[in-house]
Amino acid sequence: MLTRRKYLKYTALAGTALALQPNLLRALANGEVITRSIPSSGEKLPIVGLGSSATFSSVARGEDTTALHEVMRVLFDNGGSVFDTAPSYGASEKVAGGIVQKLDRTEKVFWATKLNVAGRGGSADPQKARRQIENSFRHIGKDPIDLIQVHNLADIPTQLGLLKELKAEGRVRYIGVTSTRASRYPDLAQVMRSEPIDFIGVDYAVDNLESSRTILPLAQDRGIAVLVYAPFGRSRLFRRVSGLAVPEWAREFGANSWAQFFIKFIAAHPAVTAVTPSTSKPKNMLDNLGAMVGELPDQVTRKRMAALIESLPSV
Repeated sequence: MLTRRKYLKYTALAGTALALQPNLLRALANGEVITRSIPSSGEKLPIVGLGSSATFSSVARGEDTTALHEVMRVLFDNGGSVFDTAPSYGASEKVAGGIVQKLDRTEKVFWATKLNVAGRGGSADPQKARRQIENSFRHIGKDPIDLIQVHNLADIPTQLGLLKELKAEGRVRYIGVTSTRASRYPDLAQVMRSEPIDFIGVDYAVDNLESSRTILPLAQDRGIAVLVYAPFGRSRLFRRVSGLAVPEWAREFGANSWAQFFIKFIAAHPAVTAVTPSTSKPKNMLDNLGAMVGELPDQVTRKRMAALIESLPSV
């Protein structure tokens, strides 16, 4: 329940964070935040969004979701729109859908959810899949939904087939597939080459470059948008830089925190459409959004960024 005390607490936190992001405020006022176009339509999305696994999912399981309400308000009030979720992320999809409706941001949000009802045998029951999809519609209260992707490449013939039907009916604007396992990248590439998909979701980070070797170039070639998951390596990257200051040279491209350093590295790849880090803290959401401001590092700088992280101990 959102009590007055909790509301004041979280708005105060957000206000403090805003004071630390004057560049973001100026960019919003001038319409200067960085966006990328979806290749299949030309629609532009801000390069930083919000994911709902990890800490977001953990908080969504509890009774007090006040922090998540404020996280999403910060997202929408500061130039963001992309929200990535899935029925498999516990209560995240249901809780976030309720928050979006309470905030009256159903039309503003770019709602990206997923489909996966495949069992251990790898096959999906079409009726069960349809029920999961209808639950997603109910949670967000939006028809059409912006994006539904087949989660983890599960039973592509059945589940992507259903999504293609929904797109043809006008109930889903974009469709796609996801994979965060390098061992499945050959399968992902095959789908990218053979199916009419608009998006993929894939893992990518400054110390996790595997997808940049084959998948991201293919996405560019095929005109497929890319949502990036796990941009902080879950929490691995923050542990690697623990106790270290962001290098002064990172200020040259507007990275004022490690989160912005990591996000800008990813967003600088021309195949990337949006980066979707998960958080349950309003101040972290605002910090992440700060990566939409200023420049993106060039190729030489990106190599320097990767070399810096590679020089640090693994965790």
